[in-house]
Formats: sequence, structure tokens, C-alpha cells
Amino acid sequence: QVQLVESGGGLVQPGGSLKLSCAASGVIFSTNAAAWYRQAPGKQREWVAVIRSSGSTNYADSVKGRFTISRDNAKNAVYLQMNSLKPEDTAVYYCNAPYGNYWGKGTLVTVSS
Repeated sequence: QVQLVESGGGLVQPGGSLKLSCAASGVIFSTNAAAWYRQAPGKQREWVAVIRSSGSTNYADSVKGRFTISRDNAKNAVYLQMNSLKPEDTAVYYCNAPYGNYWGKGTLVTVSS
């Protein structure tokens, strides 16, 4: 059974940074694509970034150049480094793996002064 646990969310000021982590059991990130999604209050869940088993990555236009998705195969973890955060980045962030399948419970990121 796949279990995904996100961590690293919190309150940060605009322009600040946070690094989210996704730890997994039941799925090996080095051989499966994984993604981050987010859901802002009152909005639909939206795709943020994906990292494939090859290591290639893609990003939503709204976060390109500010967010970086990465992976640590030894720890079987996926990360989302978020820089230059904006109030509109406020959302619950979810880990998704294998891509399109299982979800974690999410971690809340609030960007506010």
C-alpha cells in the first residue's frame, strides 16, 4: 500500500522560501514519476510540478523559475523548493505518486505579511 507524507509547510512572508518534503512507503521514487499539486481556498486542485524517473522535470507557468522539484533516491523522498513566494502561492500542497495515482494528506503553505 502506498503512503505519502508531506511536511515542511508553514507561514512565510512574501519573498521568502520554504522547502516541502514528501516521504513515501510502497512506492519507489527513482522508478516512478512524482508530482506536487496545490489547492488554494475555494479553488480546484492544480498541478505544480513533476519529476520523472529519468529525472526530467516540468513546472506550471505560475511557478516556473521560482520552484524546484527534486528527489533523493537514498531517502526515497521528493522535495519542492519554493523561493520568491507570493501570497497567491498560499495553498495546501499535495504529493502525488506514482504520478496520477496516490495522494498524501497535504501540508499548508501560507504566504502572508
